[in-house]
Amino acid sequence: MIDVQTYAGAAVAPYLDAVAELRIAVFRDWPYLYSGDHEYEKNYLATYAQSPESLFVLAFDGPRVIGASTGIPLTDETSAFQQPFLDRGIALADVFYFGESVLLKEYRGHGLGHRFFDEREGYARQLERFSMTAFCAVERGEDDPRRPADFRANDVFWNKRGYRRQDDMFCRLEWQEIGSDGPSCHRLRFWLRELERA
Repeated sequence: MIDVQTYAGAAVAPYLDAVAELRIAVFRDWPYLYSGDHEYEKNYLATYAQSPESLFVLAFDGPRVIGASTGIPLTDETSAFQQPFLDRGIALADVFYFGESVLLKEYRGHGLGHRFFDEREGYARQLERFSMTAFCAVERGEDDPRRPADFRANDVFWNKRGYRRQDDMFCRLEWQEIGSDGPSCHRLRFWLRELERA
């Protein structure tokens, strides 16, 4: 039995290492090809640890964390994620931002992806001041030779959840890819959804 629990604000602190380990494990695969860096993870997750309204949705198999999904008010995020909204004229205070959803391969295909979205959207509604949820995802070329033959993008899933691909909203983040000598810059596209009231 997989148990799903939510933790907000200061309650996320005991799980920072578990989420970091999941990010390193899952993002090693296509399309992120992230080589894994504990210092990078510490800095990235510090944003969530410092926000009083951050959210971790964690999936447990016994005591083991096997999946995680995160969210945070965009006002508490870093400027890299905020600037595309400012450029578009969207008020940061209106947006609840979704970080990542990471799930070990052997647990996929059982509805946890939907559960992660349900929990984050529900939490944003409960805060009663957000009109939009958003996330971003890395983009790779269709002709990239590293692309696995059986890779399926999440676009159909996200569209069914009501998210719309933005053609003019991107952020750029640096991380080190597997096999590279140092960090490189990557473009991530935003997806937005209007959040209906509770």
